[in-house]
Amino acid sequence: MHNSTRIRLIEPTDAAPIAAHRVRDFEAFRPWEPDQPADFFTPEGQAERIEGLLARYRAGTVWPGVVLADNQVIGQVTVGGILPQPHLRRGSVGYWIASVAQNQGHAGRGVGLVLRVMTDELGLHRAEASTNLENLPSQRVLRRNGFSPYGVAHSSIFLDENWRDALLWERVLGD
Repeated sequence: MHNSTRIRLIEPTDAAPIAAHRVRDFEAFRPWEPDQPADFFTPEGQAERIEGLLARYRAGTVWPGVVLADNQVIGQVTVGGILPQPHLRRGSVGYWIASVAQNQGHAGRGVGLVLRVMTDELGLHRAEASTNLENLPSQRVLRRNGFSPYGVAHSSIFLDENWRDALLWERVLGD
């Protein structure tokens, strides 16, 4: 069953399952993510967000993926901030897995798969990520995928009415 983790480019039809996960997991994700407008939690709002992601994908600045287990959408893995210029060639990895599918290795495998996309499809040289200092599960996912912490971005994200520090991660691809 664990080999059933796959990723693919996000599609408009993913809006309803993503919205359902985000509604159910609202409290679970609150410590790690900024506040979202109410429509973020609706299929319509997700459809609009997906449309925007796919437009940015066509422009070459993002690779928006979903994580699948047994062909069901259980989360997302995204490469954002893509800098394809020959002297930069990097992107930033972000991901989440629905609570119903957590602690089964899907995040680690999803990140591993997107690193291959970054190398083989996008031709990137460097992967970056950031986590909250307290988000140990996410840090384990990155460590298992060959990322190393390289610094702290102080007061870098506004969460829960406070500016929070983030731990910065890097991995040179092809290593």
